[in-house]
Amino acid sequence: MSNSMIYGNTPCFLGAENLVKEPQKENDMDVTVYGVPWEGAVTWGDYTGCELAPKVIRLCSARYSGYLPELNHLDVFEHLKIGDKGDIAVTPAEPEDTMKKIRDFSKNIWKNDTFPIAFGGDHGITYPILQGFVEETGKKVGIIHLDAHYDNNDQSNGDPYGRGAPFARLYETEGIVNESLVHLGIHGPRNKPENGRLAEKQGATTLTINDIRQANNVRDIARKSYEIASKNTDAVYLSICSDVLDHAFNPGGPIDGNGLNSYELLNIVHEVCKLGVVGMDYVEVYPQQDGNDFSSHFASFVALYALAGEIENRKK
Repeated sequence: MSNSMIYGNTPCFLGAENLVKEPQKENDMDVTVYGVPWEGAVTWGDYTGCELAPKVIRLCSARYSGYLPELNHLDVFEHLKIGDKGDIAVTPAEPEDTMKKIRDFSKNIWKNDTFPIAFGGDHGITYPILQGFVEETGKKVGIIHLDAHYDNNDQSNGDPYGRGAPFARLYETEGIVNESLVHLGIHGPRNKPENGRLAEKQGATTLTINDIRQANNVRDIARKSYEIASKNTDAVYLSICSDVLDHAFNPGGPIDGNGLNSYELLNIVHEVCKLGVVGMDYVEVYPQQDGNDFSSHFASFVALYALAGEIENRKK
């Protein structure tokens, strides 16, 4: 693993190999991490700053090893080579140009046989990432979307690429199988009636927080979600908004009550990745709202549980 900085005084995520300074190593990596420091023009009042997350997540990750004693003493670093490809060069105040840059960057990622992890940024990044996957691979994709909200508004305050609209765009994207799209963990009154109705009209499945809580255990609901997402598809993608967590476990995320606790989210992520996904993103972390950077620290836990699942999937 590398101790070099990805930029300035910011280390590579979890001490990964620095693919910015040594791009020739890219094809040797099992996992490619990259940041998307993008927050579109759509914010709620002064609740802003998720473009800072890729930097702060990397800084916080320096505290951690890859060892997970609770998962049969697994050391992720013994099984996977991890590279950090740096950040996409977004264009502030230019959503269309930035969407193109994200799509083109992700197409280069998808060319390699690697497990990509993208750190946002707002949830708008998921649309161009998957647009890039479909264009590069020609494969049909199912999605497991962990979130408090549907994020399927036609526009977010006039922005069709805003953080509240990516799944409306994905419904329209050739190669995304809407019947294999699972909105998982949905809860709370920041959703609107038309969000649920649109998801149903498009053929997507909604599994709410109550569906998770009423299941025998969270791994059962993860398997149910995966069964839906993998039907009639070539690949399954995992997209996680931090606000699927209850705000008690996510002080640096959008404020939503009645969400998952950290144990529940990590076990769902591990189980889904154990079954096999092509990649993932983790979005909507707002460091400036979080004095102790708990939410930025927690991103390392999510990534490591995902990679622990990926290791088990590769063993199959």
